[in-house]
Amino acid sequence: MERFEITLPAQPAGAARQTALTGVVSSGNLEVLVEAGANPSACTIEVNTSAHGFRDIWEAVLSDFAERHPAGGLRIAINDAGATPAVVSLRLAQAFEDSTGEASSVGARPPEGDAPPPSGRMSRSDRRVEK
Repeated sequence: MERFEITLPAQPAGAARQTALTGVVSSGNLEVLVEAGANPSACTIEVNTSAHGFRDIWEAVLSDFAERHPAGGLRIAINDAGATPAVVSLRLAQAFEDSTGEASSVGARPPEGDAPPPSGRMSRSDRRVEK
């Protein structure tokens, strides 16, 4: 395991944040925990990863996150099991959205009556019985 912590400047997150946990530690995935931190103008991120030697890539992905989101005043813990940078960005965004208390649109089901998934396949729960 490799462990490091990085503190990045970020716009204040605001007071309406709550603790949020997103993802799961499994092959190619990661778990992200968002909690209130101490410094309203910085975001502190602790990374625990099974992939050694990728700190530069982690720092680039985390810096991009801190630039795009008002994450100041947050403490984030990441437990990684070999996730790609795209998955890291997705999980960070999901956890950040969950910390606001608002539902995330990522992975949400379309409203009733919308077209089936792009593959054209429908899951059993999407099939409708016509009478």
